[in-house]
Order: sequence, then C-alpha cells, then structure tokens
Amino acid sequence: MGVFQRRPSGGPEFVSRPDRPRVPPGQSVTTSFPTLTAEQVLSVDVNNFTFRFWGEVREPTEMTWQQLMTVKHTILTADFHCVTGWSMLETEWGGALVRDVLEAAHVELSTSARFVMAHCTTEFTTNLPLEALLADDTMLVWEWNRLPLTSEHGGPLRLLVPSLYAWKDAKWVSGFEFLTEDRPGFWESRGYHMHGDPWKEERYG
Repeated sequence: MGVFQRRPSGGPEFVSRPDRPRVPPGQSVTTSFPTLTAEQVLSVDVNNFTFRFWGEVREPTEMTWQQLMTVKHTILTADFHCVTGWSMLETEWGGALVRDVLEAAHVELSTSARFVMAHCTTEFTTNLPLEALLADDTMLVWEWNRLPLTSEHGGPLRLLVPSLYAWKDAKWVSGFEFLTEDRPGFWESRGYHMHGDPWKEERYG
C-alpha cells in the first residue's frame, strides 16, 4: 500500500510500502486537522526569525527566513499520524527537504553526529535519529494545502517527519542541535517513546 507521495518539481512519484498497512495499528482516519499543542500558540515574526545549526557540526551557522525561502521548494503529500490515535491521509505540505536546507546552509556534520534535537521558538524540543532527519520525506514546511501554515499548526515553520508520530513534527521549529548520543526532548522526558514509529506503536517508553 502507498504510504506517501512526493511531488517535487520533476513530477509525481508514488512510493509504495507493501510491507506494512497504510494506517498504523490503533489509529482511526479523520479528515479534520485537530489543534494539539503542549504550549500556548504564539506568533513568530519572520523578519526577526533565525534558524540555527549547532552541536556536532564543523562550524555553527544560521539562516534567516529570507535565506530559507531561497531553498528548493518541494511539495509533499504524506500521511500524518498522531500518537493520540488519529490519522489524516494524503495531507499536502509545501516547504524544503531538510537535506536541501542543510546543503544550502553549508552545514558540514561531524562524523560523530548520530542524533539531532529539534529546538523551537518555545521551550519545546524533540529528538530524532539522524537518518530520520535526512530521510527523503523529512521537511521543514511552511505551507499546508497550498496556503501558509497557520500558527495553530506550527506556522510559520514546522518540522514534518511522516515516518514517525506527529509529536516529532516540532511546531515553531527554530534550530537543529546535532548530537553524538540520543537525548530525550519535551515529551520523551515525560514518558513518550524515544523513537516513535507508528507501525510499531512506539507511543510510550
């Protein structure tokens, strides 16, 4: 069954995963997009926005919002799975692949980098293995259904990791800290799973 469809400038590409069901176990499909957040919804001024890269990198660096907008634009249609038990199928996002952002920012990772902590404008953090961050469907997104991503859903900038539960899709994301060892983020330190694979039901630690 198909899991996601990536539509870069070159045209449509449907990626199939026959080894697992379309909807992960314990999930119910919805057509709505519930607003769930651990923190108060905030407004971020893109004119004063900076996205930072630090930790296990050759040299820490950052990008302004204007620089981020020059990175190759990608449209991705992805299934979206919340740990609370609902899934949206074929949601459409616009933004840039994380690996394209890293290339554009000239981020050179240390050979010891194995994990990443996504940091946000708020105090929220979430951890990922490096391979999940660099996957071909992991993005920094600023559009949903061809419209600017609203602040309620993490706008102006949100991380999108379709292979994991959506709490890993950090809202109001503002930087990546590259790590040699895994470290729990906000929800992980409160009992959520360190990885979060929906098909393995990695909901809680």
